[in-house]
Amino acid sequence: MTTTDPAGPAPLSQRVRFGYRTLLLRRGTFAMRWRLRTGLVCLLVVAATAVVTVWALTCGDYTLTIAQLRAALTGDPDAEFARTVVIEWRLPRALAAVVFGAALGASGAVFQSLTRNPLASPDIIGFAHGSYTGALVVIVLIGGSYLQVAAGALVGGIATAALVYLLARRDGVQNFRLIVVGIALSAVSASFNTWLMLTADLDVAMSAAAWVTGSLSGTGWEQTAIGSGVVLLLGCGLAVLAPGLRQLELGDDAARASGVRTEPVRAAVVVIGVALTATVTAAAGPIAFIALSAPQIARRLTRGQGVAPGPAACVGGFLLAAADHVAQNLMPTALPVGVVTAVGGGSYLVWLIAREVRRRG
Repeated sequence: MTTTDPAGPAPLSQRVRFGYRTLLLRRGTFAMRWRLRTGLVCLLVVAATAVVTVWALTCGDYTLTIAQLRAALTGDPDAEFARTVVIEWRLPRALAAVVFGAALGASGAVFQSLTRNPLASPDIIGFAHGSYTGALVVIVLIGGSYLQVAAGALVGGIATAALVYLLARRDGVQNFRLIVVGIALSAVSASFNTWLMLTADLDVAMSAAAWVTGSLSGTGWEQTAIGSGVVLLLGCGLAVLAPGLRQLELGDDAARASGVRTEPVRAAVVVIGVALTATVTAAAGPIAFIALSAPQIARRLTRGQGVAPGPAACVGGFLLAAADHVAQNLMPTALPVGVVTAVGGGSYLVWLIAREVRRRG
């Protein structure tokens, strides 16, 4: 909490200090330390994301120049068709790719930080499959709206997280046990989802099958606006809990010694992590491997000691925006973005497992 100094605000030199590698912001009893390398990496990744997004907006069956894109975005009356192409068709999808990628990156950072394991991500330990199951139940049995599908995804993800936590809780939650239980429940969920698809009405099953691969093709302004608002709220909550999450990386005993209420903080960040994944799943289906790879790529770029949600969100936004651009415009046939992330993420997973085996062997 920020406190007021009765003597008035401190001089700028006392409020902002530059170290060799850090920037310290201080006001009263409130202080925030920011590594300069982390800030620079985030700025560069955001700039790269902007370049990819602009590139995606100009590509497609109707190719646009930068001048036409600028005219469409500024409302030039002579560019009505270009405005329709950009504003109504391409821009919602491009923004959704960035926002949903950031949500997946932050969600992956939460679970990798809690378990201190680079293999722990919502799509590996079953939480994403639980969200997918909840959404699929709503789609197949109810045929609900986007908000109903989102609610189903959230309930399914939280229920799966609670079940994984309960089954893994024996003399405390061990990270390895949590991952193994999550993988087992993920397999069970996948089998149930397959059965649900096979027993559903043919038209509903075909619609769900197109959604199940993870695609942004049907994303409009409604999904983008609602999803972005939810992700923003969840991101603010995660920012508030980030100091406690960082302390949990040191272990429960060290976190308690520093004044962190470990179980409430852990439960809160798990709910936020599941909700981030559920929001994306409800809008675009299960998009694999972004949550797995983005935190570790961000960690290597920033050379940080832990897995920070902020840089992971920046990298996740870039990865999904780039993958969707490749899926739409750089392949012989347009593909769902989940196909591209599965190919790239699967290769990354093989490399990561081989690296862990060599490191521990």
